[in-house]
Parts: sequence; C-alpha cells; structure tokens
Amino acid sequence: MEFNVERNIFMEGIHKTLGIVERKTTMPILNNVLIRTGDKKIKIIATDREIGLIADYDADIVVPGDITVAARKLYEMIREIEGDVINFKKIDNNWVNVTCNKVFYKIPGIAVDEFPEVEDDQGASFSKIQSGFLREMINKTFFAVSTDETRVSLNGVYFRMGKGLVSMVATDGHRLSIVKMQMEGDIDPELEVGGIIIPRKGVGEIRKLIEDGSDYVEVGIQQGVCIVKKNNTVLRVSLIDAEYPDYKRVIPDEKGIEVQLNRDQMLHSLKRMGVISSERFSGVKIRVADNKMILSSTNPDVGEAQDEIDISYSGRDFETGYNVRYMIEAIDVVTEKDISIEMREAHGPGIVRPVGNDSYMCVVMPLRL
Repeated sequence: MEFNVERNIFMEGIHKTLGIVERKTTMPILNNVLIRTGDKKIKIIATDREIGLIADYDADIVVPGDITVAARKLYEMIREIEGDVINFKKIDNNWVNVTCNKVFYKIPGIAVDEFPEVEDDQGASFSKIQSGFLREMINKTFFAVSTDETRVSLNGVYFRMGKGLVSMVATDGHRLSIVKMQMEGDIDPELEVGGIIIPRKGVGEIRKLIEDGSDYVEVGIQQGVCIVKKNNTVLRVSLIDAEYPDYKRVIPDEKGIEVQLNRDQMLHSLKRMGVISSERFSGVKIRVADNKMILSSTNPDVGEAQDEIDISYSGRDFETGYNVRYMIEAIDVVTEKDISIEMREAHGPGIVRPVGNDSYMCVVMPLRL
C-alpha cells in the first residue's frame, strides 16, 4: 500500500476522527483510524462502535491496500510536518513510513481484520437541512444534555421532525432547553422523524461536521442509526434505545413575574457573579424591586459580589435564586438583543426566552439560597 496526498487534506481527514476514536478502551484497534485506498481516493474511517465516520479524499494511489494506525499520533505527525505532499507507505509487518521532504516517521500499524465494520449510507432516505439551521438548534440544546450515565434517556438530545417543523429538547433534571423551528427551502414535507434520542457524543460530532458554514447537510434515519452526510463525509450515530421522559410536565402553566432586559447586560452581570462561584457555592440571588434587579452571590471560600441593573418593573418586591452557570448558559445562546426572564414564588422554575421570538425557551429550576 502506498499513496501520495496533500498534507492539508490528509490533516483535515485525520482531525475529523479525533473526537470519535477512543482514548481509553479494551480494544486498542479503536484508538486507530482505518485508511483504505480506492479509485484515485483514500477512504478514512473511524469508529467507537457507536459512532462511525467515513470520508473520501483525493490522492495519488501508487499501490492499493489498507491499514489502521493510531489516529492521534498520526495527526500530531502531520500537523508538525512542513511541506505540501505526504507519502504514506505500508511496509513489512504492518509498519508504515510517513515521509514529506526530509521528514521521516516510521510507526506501527494494525491489520484491518480486527477493525469493526462501518457501513455506508446505502438504503437510507435523506432530507436536506440547512447547516446553519441545524447548528443553531444544537447550540441551544447541547449545553443542557445530562452527563449522568445512570440516566441513559437524558444522555442525548430528543429530536422530532415532521411537516417541516423540527424540535430538539435536552434536560439534565436541573434545566430544560427546548427549541422548535420551521424549516425552509428544499425540504421533503413528507419526511417525518418521531422521537429519537441522539447521544451527547454523537450530537457533538454532528456539530463539528456542520461548523464550517456549508449550505446544506442530508439527514436520514435507518434501523436505529442517525446518518448525516456532507460533501465527502458520512457520519453514522447509533441512537439511544430508551423512552424520553415527559418533559412538558416541567413547563409551568401559570404565568410568573416577567422581567425584560438587555441580553448582554444580564449576561455580563451573571458572569461577574460567577467569578466567585465554585462547585459547592454556585448560586446567584436575584431580587427585583423599584425598577431594579439586584444580583448577589456569596461564597464563604471566596467572598461576596453584588451588581444592579435598571429595569422596567413596578410590581411587588420579589426574590429567588438560581445556579449561576445554568443561567449563563441559557442566556448565552440567545442571539436577540433583549431577553425575558419569568420567575416564580414557592420555588417554582424560571424561564428564559428571547423577546420577540418564541422558538426557544430554557426552564431553570431554582435554588434554595
């Protein structure tokens, strides 16, 4: 096996696999990326058995073949090489020579026999979705996905699509983020996806795939797998086989005390409170009275902080508390100029929304401060 490939193309291809390959695994082969030659192309494949990536890149094929090599080490080598074209050659006993100008590396590989099979996209039905549209929805839900592996159903984003309406939901039991948007453009109105859970790691890889700003990606579902295609890349994500909880019960029916204010002003004030927070003391107390919002935070290990924001509010005095990081993350994803914060007594949840846009809301459970 031997081929020549442009350094930047090769580096991009290996870089895409780094979030997928396993750092700690009982199967050393999962640390590796599979490189296989094709018709004037190389195919780069990575998997952790739950997520699989296949991507094709132009190359000058000298001798056909395949091999697996450590993805991270190969990426580090390519990154440090200075030159335009890399020669990649498999030699005896599955060793590999990587050469560029005067730079030479020799690294061990593993035969492809042990590498798990990664299927392509054959047989799946796809619908085009605007990359920016999908990226915005992921950004507004990803932060709220649970990292508690004992609550399997919460370890991903709940996704539904039908008649052009797409919704994503994420919760970790302390906050709930919901985004619903109407798709536009070249969309198959008959395509429906009813209630799937895309795991956290898979959602992260989808976000990486679409972050370059290209116009469209293709999304399809096939036998418990979500498939995302973009240009030369196919990403396969195994779905979580569980029932998502009834998140609608968390959303309060009764109206709370609503305050509208500038998004940036509130965000910076919360970050000032967050400076003195820690894992043990993470609360921010919010008090509204006499056209003012007073934010305060106390941490016995660090100190105290207080800030004041002028608002339009003439109702009765009100006070509640939240986790400062949860509030920051809920507001940070809002792109509108102004936000609405709806608060409740009796330790009821707060709701963050953009003013003038009902596509997004984040419910944040209160703290007893």
